[in-house]
Amino acid sequence: MADLKPQTVFSFTDIFLCSAFAACFAEFFTLPLDTAKVRLQLQKKAAAVDGVGTPKYRGLLGTVATIAREEGLSALWKGLIPGLQRQCLYGGLRIGLYGPLKTYLVGGEFIGDIPLYHKVLAALLTGAIAIVVANPTDLVKVRLQVEGKLPAGVPRRYSGAWDAYLTIVRQEGLGALWTGLGPNIARNAIVNAAELASYDQVKQMILKIPGFMDNILTHLLAGLGAGFFAVCIGSPVDVVKSRMMGDSTYKNSLDCFIKTLKSEGFLAFYKGFFPNFGRLGAWNAIMFLTFEQGSANWCSIGKCSKVSSVFHLGGFPFMKRGSATKKLSPFIYHELHWSRSANGCSISNAGLLMGPMTLSRYEVGTILEQHFCSH
Repeated sequence: MADLKPQTVFSFTDIFLCSAFAACFAEFFTLPLDTAKVRLQLQKKAAAVDGVGTPKYRGLLGTVATIAREEGLSALWKGLIPGLQRQCLYGGLRIGLYGPLKTYLVGGEFIGDIPLYHKVLAALLTGAIAIVVANPTDLVKVRLQVEGKLPAGVPRRYSGAWDAYLTIVRQEGLGALWTGLGPNIARNAIVNAAELASYDQVKQMILKIPGFMDNILTHLLAGLGAGFFAVCIGSPVDVVKSRMMGDSTYKNSLDCFIKTLKSEGFLAFYKGFFPNFGRLGAWNAIMFLTFEQGSANWCSIGKCSKVSSVFHLGGFPFMKRGSATKKLSPFIYHELHWSRSANGCSISNAGLLMGPMTLSRYEVGTILEQHFCSH
């Protein structure tokens, strides 16, 4: 039956706040893995060995243990403040802009399954836009994370996040806060496309499997899939970005890429792959799960705007939009195509074009008639 009660719809502000909170939540719990990943990526063959010729950092857990033992447990959370600042800006913007931009690319009256290339393009653009704003926070986060690599007795450059911002501007100029912007745009645009588009696509595919519903298990599986694709695609630019931000000896991104390739080989660009996947897989699973659950709770306390042209079909909310109806979700749209007679009550040519539900044209038409003929 159609549920004709006023329902909730997400605004850009709603999605921005929910995604920023989810990103910060995931950042806090996975930052130790990110710190280990950065140390492994910055570990070079020429300088990564001790007196007996073995690398200082070995593997994800080994790196975490070494940092905790030599620098203290709190060192694993170095860069937390700029990390949270980054996620508030980057995490909020990239997801908040994704839905509107995706709709803009296909057109407001588009009916059917949004093509994957449109999802990828929308995520590429939102990732690039978001990181241009958030690059200073990313730079400070990396600088603080590599502070522990300095030899004993060498004074630390920064006493904290705000001191790092001021010191960088004072010593290197305001533009230095956007050091590594090129590889950072490349990395975050690519990783964002891999994360958002793959989460969107994987979740859509999972929901079409009989027995799967839009619940916690689906969110976890889709989040892990998004993390895996992000690491596979984004590792090379991620390594260049980390080295550019953590080592000022490179002239530019190309210089960093060529020197790394010549001295360490192609596999150096996948250095720290498993800790990176451990971090990004966990990060995406936590972030998307928190975002999906947080969005539902955000609306349950009355923070979303109310609309009356929304009804439920098969347990999913739909909103009237031209000649189509769309599910109110940032990542999954269930589209219905229908035509109305002159009197506005007889529904014909109704059919489900996309979505996990299995409904006949008659069932779709009956529910639509019950909704529209009651108005």
